[in-house]
Amino acid sequence: MVMTIKQGATKKSIKDILKNLGKELKPKGVDVYKYVGKINLKKDAVNIQKELRNDWE
Repeated sequence: MVMTIKQGATKKSIKDILKNLGKELKPKGVDVYKYVGKINLKKDAVNIQKELRNDWE
């Protein structure tokens, strides 16, 4: 999005434009924090990964 700030604009008007611009932008990607602590593993994650890699050989 393009916002035009004209010469002579006040600090308040510039702050309002920036605030409105921030509201319109949506973050990209996935919110990974909602998955934190959801999986209970019986083994150490590193050991599981090593076992999976050994299966390829």
